[in-house]
Amino acid sequence: MRQRRIQLLRSTASKSTALLALVLLCVLRVVPGNSRSQAKPFRLEEAIIEDIHSAYKSGRLTSRRLVQLYLDRIEAYDKKGPVINSIITVNSRALEEADKLDAALKASGFVGPLHGIPMIIKDQVDAKGMPTTLGSVLLKDYYPDKDAFAVEKLKKAGAIILGKATLGELGGGDTFGSLFGVTRNPYALDRTVGGSSGGTGASISANFATVGVGQEGFASIRRPSTWNCLVGMRPTAGLVSRSGVYDGWPSINGSLGPMARNVEDLATLLDVLVGYDPEDPLTALSVGKIPGSYTKFLDKNGLKGARIGLLRESIGTNSEPGSEDFLKVSEVFDKAIEQLKAAGAEVVDPIVIPNIKELLAKRAGGPDADKAFKVYFGRNSNAPFKSREELIQSPDFAKVFPYAQQRLRGSPDESKHYQYLLARDELMISFLKVMADHKLDAIVHKSVEHQPTLISEGTNPPYVNHKGVPHLNTFLVFVSAITVPAGFTRDKLPVGMTFLGRPFSEGTVIKLAYSYEQATLHRRPPSSTPPLQRER
Repeated sequence: MRQRRIQLLRSTASKSTALLALVLLCVLRVVPGNSRSQAKPFRLEEAIIEDIHSAYKSGRLTSRRLVQLYLDRIEAYDKKGPVINSIITVNSRALEEADKLDAALKASGFVGPLHGIPMIIKDQVDAKGMPTTLGSVLLKDYYPDKDAFAVEKLKKAGAIILGKATLGELGGGDTFGSLFGVTRNPYALDRTVGGSSGGTGASISANFATVGVGQEGFASIRRPSTWNCLVGMRPTAGLVSRSGVYDGWPSINGSLGPMARNVEDLATLLDVLVGYDPEDPLTALSVGKIPGSYTKFLDKNGLKGARIGLLRESIGTNSEPGSEDFLKVSEVFDKAIEQLKAAGAEVVDPIVIPNIKELLAKRAGGPDADKAFKVYFGRNSNAPFKSREELIQSPDFAKVFPYAQQRLRGSPDESKHYQYLLARDELMISFLKVMADHKLDAIVHKSVEHQPTLISEGTNPPYVNHKGVPHLNTFLVFVSAITVPAGFTRDKLPVGMTFLGRPFSEGTVIKLAYSYEQATLHRRPPSSTPPLQRER
């Protein structure tokens, strides 16, 4: 009898212990702050999309709170403090849009892959309710009545257009403009951010938003990405629509592209941007060439066994290979090549593309610029100008930055443009032949061959611009190119490395760039825009 009582007590105690454990487990699951994802507080600086979405899911963060944190940083560092001066217009409805996304999350979950992600776009891209100024006093009051096709896609994916960024006035050159002045490099305030997507570059690097969109017709995404320690991609022409973007169809060279602090966010953003748009016929070329998602190429071991061709020949515009400045970039780039090898890449050093410099020198503008101007402004009902000639005749044109005036006044030489088209075909074939002969997955070169130039050099005669910038990818047009941080010079200025791939090989160059990024982790935020007290 006594033995049965002992067994009964033991059984009851065991059941009570099990019940208590179950209760504790339930409590741990429901009490805020006890899950693994909740144990780590949200940190705004360098936050990636995955971090933000995780914080949204756990309830540690709302879209409204995130937008306000970014707005606080813009106020503290873009308009005051170091006065980076990278934002022309802040979206007055950003908090309202954030509230709607917070409500949607509670009701039915994320609306898309960019749910509640604040982003900055170059002020060359139309966003309804915000002016498209091109950084110029000529267009300060121009409010388009339609979103650009790419902006429609971004909004549908849940993104919040937080603001529009400074740029090379009227869409080209370093980031100086009659409407805003100059944009300062957050890594060295006396130096330029590059251009023409310099405001996007500076704002994303300074953590004024999560990701951004730039536009490249020469090196306008890769140069500011390089000089602001970012990842930036100029996709194959035709992959991303330019309808609602100044300098779009029927021009070929210009392309929208993603800019981010890391390759993963860039791939996520690219997934949303790509796609066919009947309003931009060039996008018909991408049909059937877009993978399910570019994020599936994010492979930390992507460089193992990859064959990389090294283009050592200096091909940058107005580069000075014998200068100390050029040498400082070369030192970093040489280390980056060794890092590629250490990550498992087979480097073919060097590769030679026949007559590359002679062919690149034949670049020339064509008649498409005038047509593109009319197509862009003809898309909206309240266009301020009907032609480039009418814009140039405006009384305020004299206020336009001198470099932009020169670009707009230039008239195409049909003979030179024809020679350029022949050179482009020849160089494209040579480029692909070199890749085929050496069985290459990509070709790498310095993203920019010089350190960021001083603002004083670009705002005074002879208006130094594009110094050291390779434009091989936009000369060839139909190749994919991505730049990734490769380290810092002795002057503590960022250096980048570009991976060039075959047409529509964005997945391949993303894989290689991601593997290099993860092996080196060169990206670091600028010291001029540290976390605010309220962010901690």
